Amino acid sequence: MANKTLDITREHCPMTFVKTKIELAKLQAGDTLEVLLSEGEPLENVPRNAVEQGYNVVKVEHVEGTTHRVVIRK
Repeated sequence: MANKTLDITREHCPMTFVKTKIELAKLQAGDTLEVLLSEGEPLENVPRNAVEQGYNVVKVEHVEGTTHRVVIRK
């Protein structure tokens, strides 16, 4: 279970990762952030940018419609 959930399904790049990074900064090491986002650019960029920033992408899964869930561990 994630420590925090962030819904950015209505956001567009680059704000998707900016908001994700802000929420990750608030977490303690080892905590997880569940990010709900739309397919396309956000789904491609958020996990990739998280890994590039040194975070661990635990899971990427389809939720429904165009919505996906990405779980990131700090």
